[in-house]
Amino acid sequence: MRSSRTFSARTWLTTLVAGATAAAALLVAAPAAQAADTPLRDLGTAKGKVIGTAVTGSKLTGTYGDIAGAQFSSLTPGNAMKWGSVEPTQSTFNWAEADQIVAFAQAHNQQVRGHTLVWHSQNPSWLTNGTWTSAQLSTLLQNHINTEVGRYKGKLAAWDVVNEPFNEDGTYRSTLWYNGLGADYIANALTWARAADPAAKLYINDYNVEGVGAKSTALYNLVKSLKERGVPIDGVGLQAHLVLGQVPSTLQQNIQRFADLGVDVAITELDIRMTLPSDSTKLAQQKADYKAVTAACVAVARCVNLTVWGFTDSDSWVESTFPGQGAATPYDANYAPKPAYYGISEALGGGTTTPPPTGACTAAYSVGSQWNTGFTGNVTISCSGASLSSWKVTWTYGAGQQITQAWNATCTQSGAAVTCANASYNGTVPDGGSVSFGFNANWSGSNPVPTVTLG
Repeated sequence: MRSSRTFSARTWLTTLVAGATAAAALLVAAPAAQAADTPLRDLGTAKGKVIGTAVTGSKLTGTYGDIAGAQFSSLTPGNAMKWGSVEPTQSTFNWAEADQIVAFAQAHNQQVRGHTLVWHSQNPSWLTNGTWTSAQLSTLLQNHINTEVGRYKGKLAAWDVVNEPFNEDGTYRSTLWYNGLGADYIANALTWARAADPAAKLYINDYNVEGVGAKSTALYNLVKSLKERGVPIDGVGLQAHLVLGQVPSTLQQNIQRFADLGVDVAITELDIRMTLPSDSTKLAQQKADYKAVTAACVAVARCVNLTVWGFTDSDSWVESTFPGQGAATPYDANYAPKPAYYGISEALGGGTTTPPPTGACTAAYSVGSQWNTGFTGNVTISCSGASLSSWKVTWTYGAGQQITQAWNATCTQSGAAVTCANASYNGTVPDGGSVSFGFNANWSGSNPVPTVTLG
């Protein structure tokens, strides 16, 4: 990148306030969400593909963490493992965010893709501003690889060892590494990485190499040469930072030719940006584009990983880098899955899913009776113009209310946060139908309207 168990799709809902004594607006798990019922990671497993996302460590809580953990089987640190992040001052290391991401992945049965060891960008100033002999530069690079790969030995599935080595015309990019060490910096980096962790898969990663062209052919020739020389190289990463409507027609052909060299292929940084604002036509095209990229990977056995570069528009690098463009990821800024999400899902064999109209399903919270220490509440989930195959409602109490008993739903409460999900027998809400559940709760002093949250 050039800079940075089942999750229910809790979207396409309106809220309403109802009840004689108190009322609360709630968000209920939306559509008849076949794709939500089968997370992308599980669909990918069925196809022999690892489905990943780049993440920001500090955000791995709440809804962001829920989605990252439930939908993806691989995490890539967006910035946390880059040289400038881990060694901002020479010999002074900061592993906090990288360690956090690895720990999260381990807790959620996910792989981690290391990114990146050798790059021309996001290096610390002490390195880029230094005056180094070739021998010194080589030692610095080897020590960096030994230190970082060694720290995570046995914990990472793969490393993007060398990132973006080529110009658009297929010549080598003029960088600190190429200028100081020559083209063999690539072979040396791979060799050192293999020694530091023999089990991790080693990749060369670049952008604008998705289709057949001068740059991808240069990468192809490099990989071919490295294999002929016995240099450890396990795969190539095609970043796939794409523009709406411009998926290369030769993508699958290109993936296949790399696979035919005997290496794996990964789509490592997929996003598809559009000119803002987005609209239904652009989102439909984006869905088709995401589906096409995923399908090209599915079609080639050695395309082993498809990673999106951030799953939500609120965590995307695009808008700050390409003014006037954005909306590039599968989820919007409010964590609602966009049509692009369903493009990925469908290409992986998930059901064809059309989001229901906004407001098609709603949940109404009411207080049926109330006394000095407690009350009985009721929630009714209704649909008109859509249906649900499962549902979940969430709210946050504002005055210390505590649920003591629930019926026709499974309710949990952590502090003020309440989550209620359907029972085994009432998850289906037909178009034009409704289901209800009830609960008893304690209160003291007041019983205000709960705060609306995304479950």
